[in-house]
Amino acid sequence: MKLFGPMYERAIAWAKHPKATWFLALLSFAEAVFFPIPPEVMLAPMSVAQPRRAFTFASVSLASSLVGAVVGYLLGHFAYELVKPVFESLGWASHIDQGVQWLSAEAAKSPWAAFWALVLVGFAPIPLKFVTWAAGIVGMPMLPFLASMAVGRGKRVYLIALAIRLGGERAERALHRYIEPIGWAATGLLVVGVGWLVLRARGF
Repeated sequence: MKLFGPMYERAIAWAKHPKATWFLALLSFAEAVFFPIPPEVMLAPMSVAQPRRAFTFASVSLASSLVGAVVGYLLGHFAYELVKPVFESLGWASHIDQGVQWLSAEAAKSPWAAFWALVLVGFAPIPLKFVTWAAGIVGMPMLPFLASMAVGRGKRVYLIALAIRLGGERAERALHRYIEPIGWAATGLLVVGVGWLVLRARGF
């Protein structure tokens, strides 16, 4: 079943839109707060379409993700109980609660232990919203939190920009050719990442 190929073609079309940079910023912001689709879906084809602007696009995505991370953190800190019924209906509450247990254990060691833990999570294909809300609920200090988001998410977006900037059309052809296995592999990594968080939260 071809699932990621059509999504890739649509993302390429969006990437050529005159306001594509704004779409990327909005997607990056929303993914850190509530949206399930990662910004790489737009960042990669936009960078392929305009390789010389790849690092600019990555910077826009990172900056917007950081703003969204602050919003997600504040909502988690001040409004989680209010919106928890909505998250329960979406099936997100258990993931956030597991993240809270895991992050609380790390933060109990030191704020910077939580920092390194979030750096690793930021690089993994785990939806950022689960991390930002959990950090707010736990009350992790803002400086280590933002630093971890910048490093973890920054590695992801800048590595994509670098690969496409160096690879050019070859990277585009390879991405197009192998988009299905790449997409399914990323999905598998997401499942593994969530499972890892569950195990850590339960003390394994």
